[in-house]
Amino acid sequence: MAAPSSIERQIAEATCDVGTAHQAGPECNALGQTNVFLGNSIQSKAIAHLLRVTVKPALGVWARVPSTSWAARVVDQAARVLPPLDGVGHRRVRLMNCDADWIQAHDADLHSVVLYLHGGGFLSCGLNTHRRLASRISQSADASVLSVDYRLMPTHTIDDAVADGIAGYQWLLARGFSPAQIVIAGDSAGGYLAFMVALALDDLGLPRPAGLVALSPLTDLDPAKKLQHSTSERCPVLPRSALSALSSFAMRVEHRSRGVSGLPPSPVDADLRRLPPVLLQVGSKDLLYPDSRTMFDRLVEAGVPASLEIWDGQFHVFQVAADLVPEARKAIARVAEFIRGRTTVQGGDAEGGHVGTAREIA
Repeated sequence: MAAPSSIERQIAEATCDVGTAHQAGPECNALGQTNVFLGNSIQSKAIAHLLRVTVKPALGVWARVPSTSWAARVVDQAARVLPPLDGVGHRRVRLMNCDADWIQAHDADLHSVVLYLHGGGFLSCGLNTHRRLASRISQSADASVLSVDYRLMPTHTIDDAVADGIAGYQWLLARGFSPAQIVIAGDSAGGYLAFMVALALDDLGLPRPAGLVALSPLTDLDPAKKLQHSTSERCPVLPRSALSALSSFAMRVEHRSRGVSGLPPSPVDADLRRLPPVLLQVGSKDLLYPDSRTMFDRLVEAGVPASLEIWDGQFHVFQVAADLVPEARKAIARVAEFIRGRTTVQGGDAEGGHVGTAREIA
C-alpha cells in the first residue's frame, strides 16, 4: 500500500482531536480548534468529475492566454438563469463605487448581518453566481446578507476591491448595525478580501466585526507553497498553471495602475492580532488547501481564536454545490452556527452604538 500523503497524515492527526473540537464547536471559544469531516458522497464525486472535465480545462486555457475580455462578466451574466432560492428575497443597493445585493430570508429573525465577498480570482463572477450561496447562508443563519459586487481586475486593482468591501461595511454601520452584529465572509479570492477588509478597518480606526468566515480562501498570492503541495495535482477545479498566471496578472495590474512592482500584500503576512475570531473551511482536494492551513497556523500564533474545518475529499468552494451535495449543506450549517454564535456572544455590548435590525432598511 502506498505511503499516505502529507495531507492524509494531517487529516489523520487532526481526526484524533475531532472530539475535543466538536465540543468547542465552531464558535471559536478556544484557540486553534481543528475539525475534520470524513466521507465523500456520490453527489460530491460526480460534481468533482464534472468540474474536472469542464471548468478546470477552461481555466487552463485562460492561464495560457490570461485575458479577461471573455471572462469578466460572462460567467456572472450566464448565472442570471439560476432560479432564486425559495423563501429568500433580494434587491439591488448602491454603494460608493459598486452595486450590492441585499438578501433576506423571509421568515428569518434578522438581527445579524453578513458582509459577503464573492470569489472568482478578482476578475470574474459576481452577484448572480453567488446569490444562491449567499441566500442559503441567510436562511441558515437567520441573517441578512450584503453581497458586494466589487470592482474587478484588470480595469481596477485588488485595492479597489478592498475599498468596496470597506464601503459595504460602512453602509451597514450607517444603517444602524452594530459591529457586534456583522460577520465578514468570502470564498476563494473573496476570502482574501474578507481578511484584507477586516485588517483595513483597523487601519481606518473602525470597530472590528464580530467574526470572519473564509471558504477555501486564497490567503497568499505567492503560488510557491501551493505548487509544492500534493493537492496541486489532485484539485478537480483549479489547474496549477492558473495560480502562477493569476499572480503574474495581479502584478501587471499593480504596475500599470500604481507603478509598483511585485505582488500586492497577502493576509498571511499581515499583523493578524487585530482580527476577530475566524472560521476557515476547506476541502482536502482543494489546490488552496495549503493557504487555509498556513492561515490557521498564523492566526493561532497571533492569538486569534480560529477554527479550521477540513472536509475530506471535497473540492474548491464545494459549498456552492449545496443544491446537490450533502456535505455542502452541512458545511453551510456550520457556517450558520458560527455566525449565530458570534453575533449572540457579542450581543449589543460591543462598540458601535445602536443595535439595528434588518427590517429597518428592508
